[in-house]
Amino acid sequence: MNQLLLTGFEPFGGSTINPAAEVVKRFETGGVQAFSLHTLILPVDTMRAPKILEAALLDLRPDWCVMLGEARGRPAISVERVAINVLDFQIPDNAGQQIVDEPVVPDGPAAYFCTLPVRHICEAIREAGVPAELSLSAGTYLCNQVIYVALHTAATHKLPTRCGFLHLPALPEQVARDPRRLPSMTLDLLFCGVEAA
Repeated sequence: MNQLLLTGFEPFGGSTINPAAEVVKRFETGGVQAFSLHTLILPVDTMRAPKILEAALLDLRPDWCVMLGEARGRPAISVERVAINVLDFQIPDNAGQQIVDEPVVPDGPAAYFCTLPVRHICEAIREAGVPAELSLSAGTYLCNQVIYVALHTAATHKLPTRCGFLHLPALPEQVARDPRRLPSMTLDLLFCGVEAA
């Protein structure tokens, strides 16, 4: 049976909830058909998250690694295509670190392309009735960092793992009182989209 590592993030930036973690929790109770599922909720900590993810990849050597993160302001599930070798935080992480213009991996490649079939995934999400888009920017915060670390770990250790990342819109309760009227998506829809992916 194929091994699947599914990851999300803890809340950050003053929020008490993270849609990525909530989706992962739903999968923990129901699993994923035809996969042996392993899950991780990563800390929003630039020092700890990469080490935890790398250790899980080297220990499990999964066939697939699907990582989830929150992208508040995006109106659709974003299927990321690329991770870049730069950290440039607009806000501190949960440990108070705010890194500016540093590499994810010193002397690492400038970028990695995700190794999941991103276009097919995007279409599968849309066919399930959930808005989805291909994205060429995962930002320069921890989401980009963990994508890069996963792809770099798979490449340098010659793992069989195919890696990719889905950015999820905020939940309605996260933006209900925000005067900017940001887009949101219900947890049911997010779960449906990730399940289709």
